[in-house]
Amino acid sequence: MPVGRGGRRPVVEDAPAVCLLGPTATGKTELAVRLVERLPLAIVSVDSAMVYRGMDIGTAKPDAETQRRAPHRLIDIRDPEDTYSAGAFVRDARAAMREIRAAGRVPLLTGGTMMYFRALTRGLAELPPADPAVRSAIDREARRHGWPALHRRLAAVDPAAAARIAPNDAQRIQRALEVFEKSGRPISDWQATTSAEPDAAFLKLGLVAEPRAELARRIAERFEEMLRRGFVEEVAGLRARPGLDRDSPSMRAVGYAQIWDYLDGRATLEEAKRAAVTATRRLAKRQMTWLRNERDLICHNVLEGDAFAAIFTAIDADLCAAGV
Repeated sequence: MPVGRGGRRPVVEDAPAVCLLGPTATGKTELAVRLVERLPLAIVSVDSAMVYRGMDIGTAKPDAETQRRAPHRLIDIRDPEDTYSAGAFVRDARAAMREIRAAGRVPLLTGGTMMYFRALTRGLAELPPADPAVRSAIDREARRHGWPALHRRLAAVDPAAAARIAPNDAQRIQRALEVFEKSGRPISDWQATTSAEPDAAFLKLGLVAEPRAELARRIAERFEEMLRRGFVEEVAGLRARPGLDRDSPSMRAVGYAQIWDYLDGRATLEEAKRAAVTATRRLAKRQMTWLRNERDLICHNVLEGDAFAAIFTAIDADLCAAGV
């Protein structure tokens, strides 16, 4: 076990777990790695797409060298044919956090899947289990009419949920309609009552990029780099797997769906690229909305000053207070 300040063992159980939240393309991975190299932290990925094996380029998954410098838990833990939920993430994250603390370190949870952060830090609503038959029926309707049409249907039965969900957010629209059809209750009613309060304290730090035009530029440049690195070939390999199709949960990840359409001949590469960049910008906007509504969150603009120094100081102060 690492030795703490003053030569004594750190009391890591008393140190809040660190959450590093932020929209896509704000440099969370790079900053997290730098923190791990200077502080007694260990990374837990909070990303609903990085859990899948073989989805590397389009998720901006840390490469082998980065993982050597700073291992990431909860990466490559599912095949892309599998489903993964917020409930599964909470179970896996809690287990990873226990392992990290047992090793004398403090968990650093970093990523951009805000729903996972909220489920972990605020508790999780006990929703009805998934129903493959209901999901398949919803998917068929979406193929006929489009997800915006299903979003309008959701707004008629659960306006509170529809107000929080984007018209093209297929996975969340599907889940909200599934819950309503199975239970007769809106998902917003279920979510109003969460499970017991989480059994851990959290230091929540956010990364933002203002002005937004700069973030949009970063998003476009990063997608071009993904294409140069072989993103189309990556999706082609996934598309060849017999258990995957365009509506599989993993293939709804931003970028993958659009490149799949290109490979299916439903779009040119240029059209797919524009659609993917637009979808990523919308994702970033939704992530920013989550950040604005997050309690006890301290935000740092990565485009102003030294965000790393400010975040390092905040975490170091918390670790000192806990005796780590």
